[in-house]
Amino acid sequence: MLAVPDMGLQGLYIGSSPERSPVPSPPGSPRTQESCGIAPLTPSQSPKPEARAPQHAPFSVVVAIDFGTTSSGYAFSFASDPEAIHMMRKWEGGDPGVAHQKTPTCLLLTPEGAFHSFGYTARDYYHDLDPEEARDWLYFEKFKMKIHSATELREQCPSLPEKDTVRWVLTVPAIWKQPAKQFMREAAYLAGLVSREDAEQLLIALEPEAASVYCRKLRLHQLFDLSSRAPGSGRLGERRSIDSSFRQAREQLRRSRHSRTFLVESGIGELWAEMQAGDRYVVADCGGGTVDLTVHQLEQPHGTLKELYKASGGPYGAVGVDLAFEQLLGRIFGEDFITTFKRQRPAAWVDLTIAFEARKRTAGPHRAGALNISLPFSFIDFYRKQRGHNVETALRRSSVNFVKWSSQGMLRMSCEAMNELFQPTVSGIIQHIEALLARPEVQGVKLLFLVGGFAESAVLQHAVQAALGARGLRVVVPHDVGLTILKGAVLFGQAPGVVRVRRSPLTYGVGVLNRFVAGRHPPEKLLVRDGRRWCTDVFERFVAAEQSVALGEEVRRSYCPARPGQRRVLINLYCCAAEDARFITDPGVRKCGALSLELEPSDGASPGRREIRAAMQFGDTEIKVTAVDVSTNRSVRAAIDFLSH
Repeated sequence: MLAVPDMGLQGLYIGSSPERSPVPSPPGSPRTQESCGIAPLTPSQSPKPEARAPQHAPFSVVVAIDFGTTSSGYAFSFASDPEAIHMMRKWEGGDPGVAHQKTPTCLLLTPEGAFHSFGYTARDYYHDLDPEEARDWLYFEKFKMKIHSATELREQCPSLPEKDTVRWVLTVPAIWKQPAKQFMREAAYLAGLVSREDAEQLLIALEPEAASVYCRKLRLHQLFDLSSRAPGSGRLGERRSIDSSFRQAREQLRRSRHSRTFLVESGIGELWAEMQAGDRYVVADCGGGTVDLTVHQLEQPHGTLKELYKASGGPYGAVGVDLAFEQLLGRIFGEDFITTFKRQRPAAWVDLTIAFEARKRTAGPHRAGALNISLPFSFIDFYRKQRGHNVETALRRSSVNFVKWSSQGMLRMSCEAMNELFQPTVSGIIQHIEALLARPEVQGVKLLFLVGGFAESAVLQHAVQAALGARGLRVVVPHDVGLTILKGAVLFGQAPGVVRVRRSPLTYGVGVLNRFVAGRHPPEKLLVRDGRRWCTDVFERFVAAEQSVALGEEVRRSYCPARPGQRRVLINLYCCAAEDARFITDPGVRKCGALSLELEPSDGASPGRREIRAAMQFGDTEIKVTAVDVSTNRSVRAAIDFLSH
């Protein structure tokens, strides 16, 4: 096979055969400023991926930052005692009855665009601004791109080592694509969290993976089994880790005639006794913005994790309930009014969302009483001035008969109405889980961990158990469900190799020229130059969608600069969801990034072809690349840019 990258590149793929053939550039192909003539190449088969043990620098402390759509927080642990996870201090301010080991993901900028405050401080300060003054301030909420400084951490732990001994971990949804992950990394660089020269100090952790890492270490008394939980009780057994429970349960099943009775009486419980030898489980991370699903298999004897199916999910987070409430208000008071009120009384709108959030947290499938939601005075006054009548009149005239005006001057919503606001979002979560469980790769899973801030909702817990419990799936919720991802991210930072095998979410590769084969290649792809027949736009695959890729496994390619003095090789990367794409022009195939190789000036010692060997890793949370100049055996600065496209 002859392989030449598409001619938008600044280098050529080369292989190992001694045959060489100069290949011309196809007419009309795009070029970059530094591209030039095409250098000779050699034919080869695509090399098989090679695995090598990942190397990790030693760090004294791991700090994880969990950026949630709704709230954010941090935690850390020291290498000397990695499982002793220290949580952030409770934030000042906050809402009554809500734990404050996280803070709202709210950012307030001054009218000049300068940083003012973050979290509860930002929310409360903005709320107290005069409505006219508030229009000039910039307030952002429920976003995930704020990089937090280490000031509070250093106050809590004055003996914190120098920054180069700190490993930082940022969490992102597993369904995020590579550009979004790179955006988080770039933001960390710009914020001064780490430097580009010390990129290994920063890890990107996938949220459901982090939760999985944490759940595998939980002890049975730290879990709620929704299928058997009695009211007010969540204890499932004695203090034993998941790993040991799996092994001991299976051992007792083999040895004891009355194994089932023994397991229950000893406190291990039926939950682990029924896992059998597969040790497979699903983690459903239900956050503010998304639901994120991953399937892991626990590997023995080292307890590493293997991903069985690529991460999946969708935009079915808790904010969907907030949007449903906003739509309900629009039905009652008019969508145009709600839009105007949000624009002209933004601080009062924040106050209203806070009041709804408090009631949303108390909603449950078996609650008997109605829920009262306070309307800010600014809302009541603004509505009267805009419409010429009061909000009570609007409620009487509305077709929404399950929301009334209470004698205390509040919106009175029935429990059924509140639960109805949850249904579109909850149904989306359940449908995604059911679709995942129907995949052949996921057969045999009997355990579902429900994690994330939205998993605290009794409405969601009941709906998931009702829908999935009947099919034999055990739904389990950790006690500290809202902190599961944060704590798991700390553990992941201490041992990044715990997830040994992942599934590639997409197919990645480059565009090349191959020898044209009549009957196999489309006639429109034929290029004839100097008597040779070439097939253009061939998609050479590096890794396929849903392919299992081990941590440290490498895909190697060699490239040759097109001219002797060339300082940069730039190779366009393509991706698609299909496994069998043949050409970079196929539907669904898109240019997604570029592999950049920065070359040092040649010393002239090797007058012939200059080979640059690149090694790409697809088994980590980010796609990584390293490169070496074969003639000098020196490292070449290599990077993959997913943001330029």
